[in-house]
Amino acid sequence: MAGIAFGRFDDSFSFGSIKAYIAEFISTLIFVFAGVGSAIAYGKLTSDAALDPAGLVAVAICHAFALFVAVSVGANISGGHVNPAVTFGLALGGQITLLTGLFYWIAQLLGSIVACFLLKFVTGGLTLPIHSVAAGAGEGVVTEIIITFGLAYTVYATAADPKKGSLGTIAPIAIGFIVGANILAAGPFSGGSMNPARSFGPAVVSGDFHDNWIYWVGPLIGGGLAGVIYTYVFFPFQHAPLASDF
Repeated sequence: MAGIAFGRFDDSFSFGSIKAYIAEFISTLIFVFAGVGSAIAYGKLTSDAALDPAGLVAVAICHAFALFVAVSVGANISGGHVNPAVTFGLALGGQITLLTGLFYWIAQLLGSIVACFLLKFVTGGLTLPIHSVAAGAGEGVVTEIIITFGLAYTVYATAADPKKGSLGTIAPIAIGFIVGANILAAGPFSGGSMNPARSFGPAVVSGDFHDNWIYWVGPLIGGGLAGVIYTYVFFPFQHAPLASDF
């Protein structure tokens, strides 16, 4: 079982790593453009800034579909993280080095920001909705911890676990489903982000960082807990044989 590793600069700047960063940038751009765009489109079609139940369902389905695609297209190149909280959980579980994870974060955040600038342009300057909590900040953080834990745990169980077997082929579907379900459950309360990049892009482009810290603290704690628990409870404890000089 791998442990937490800082990583090497030569490995993090290899040709394969650069391709992985580009893949994360593109996957995150695809996901955020569709996800944020669905909320903008619903508001335009209904002339209502606040989502009603039908709008919540539409946005949840769009996020589920978009994440399914974003994970699928990046899976064979970068692993299809599309989320700094997922990357953080995988780093704590030794699935990716901390240094490479940092560059994944940069690629994901840039992908989200570019997606939101593109949305601002193609919609003629319509307001980008940002995530905010309906209750108190404490409740929002706890909600984001819980739903991000569910997301990252699903990633580990279906995509990262070496025992996953045939589950690996449906991993993107399962990951998309849990995100859609969590948005339906938590959207009216915390916004249902589960993803610092998904919340950061709209905040940057709109210039409104109100409550944005919640969507860093909650998801990173939830993703980190999932990574630690799944790694140290469910991964097999196997020790590689020691090298011999004989």
